[in-house]
Amino acid sequence: MAATCLAVAAPVQAIETIAKSAIMIETTTGAVLLQKQADTPMAPASMSKLMTLYMLFERLKDGSLSLTDTFRVSANAWRKGGAKSGSSTMFLSPKKRVTIEDLIRGIIIQSGNDACIVVAEGISGSEAAFAEEMTVRGREIGLTGSTFKNATGWPNPEHLMTLRDLAHLSQRLIDDFPGYYHYFSELEFTYNGIRQSNRNPLLYKEMGSDGLKTGHTVASGFGLTASAKRKDRRLILVVNGLESRKARGREPERLLELGFRDFNNYSLFKAGEQVGQADIWLGKAATVPLIIEKSLTLTLPRRARRGMKVAIQYRGPVPAPVLKGAQIGKIVVSAPGVDPVEVSLVAAADVQQLGFLGRILAALQSIMWGEAS
Repeated sequence: MAATCLAVAAPVQAIETIAKSAIMIETTTGAVLLQKQADTPMAPASMSKLMTLYMLFERLKDGSLSLTDTFRVSANAWRKGGAKSGSSTMFLSPKKRVTIEDLIRGIIIQSGNDACIVVAEGISGSEAAFAEEMTVRGREIGLTGSTFKNATGWPNPEHLMTLRDLAHLSQRLIDDFPGYYHYFSELEFTYNGIRQSNRNPLLYKEMGSDGLKTGHTVASGFGLTASAKRKDRRLILVVNGLESRKARGREPERLLELGFRDFNNYSLFKAGEQVGQADIWLGKAATVPLIIEKSLTLTLPRRARRGMKVAIQYRGPVPAPVLKGAQIGKIVVSAPGVDPVEVSLVAAADVQQLGFLGRILAALQSIMWGEAS
């Protein structure tokens, strides 16, 4: 069973960053470890190519396209996204056909605007129609703060994404398309006799990074959507508005190191595990076991773990009859500097009510001896 996704709302120590905007999440629990203007729509530059890839991967997954299928390079794609445009390019040749797999590598590794336009035209007939589909599909998968006007991230005042949306999209790419995620960690790709290296600076450092996409325009500054995995933990980080390429290499590395070093996941209870019991009033059993329905894992600052407390709360004694699965109370987890987390507890068994005579005797006993309240 999947772990209950519970987030840290208020870390013990705030993480500072020189990036104008940033968000970092722990993918297992959804905990937000860092957020700075994460819900402000901004120019995503080439990081929005992740949505172009999502649209393409969906068609590969459903079988409507295959990696060996080809799309034709239009004059429009060559002119708008090619070398003459002065933009990032795969150096596609006009009127030639190129395989889907080469286009994927051209988008991820070479950040080719020409490759994105070829994909857009191949899927939807035009880049404008594809951008409309990107916006609609983005809303469907939870990108509530994103509007797409092109397939490339080319500057447009209406082409906007939030960093929270980019983090969510990154997790969807990782979770929904595990068979294609490996392309994000490839370091170089040669097409048309021209070798280009992946622009993600974290891939060249031994820190567990395996994706995803860089971005840069004059308006947006330098940005990076990154992910790194160490053992059973994966962090996703999005930063934007950095002032230089050098800062884009150093600041994300520093932030991810802090995320792995200062926070950890703590598995508290497994699904179906008994965490306590509740007293029963006028029942054939004196108590009923209380269980948690889903596994409970929390992401906490490591220093807060020492002060963590777990308490069971319910109004008792609970009057019989009690049905198995009925919500009886809750478990409350608290730690220094962290907002309390509350999870429902349910009855693990039925408890029938005593018969009429039994209820009378129990009531008398309570009056005489105070054994219930």
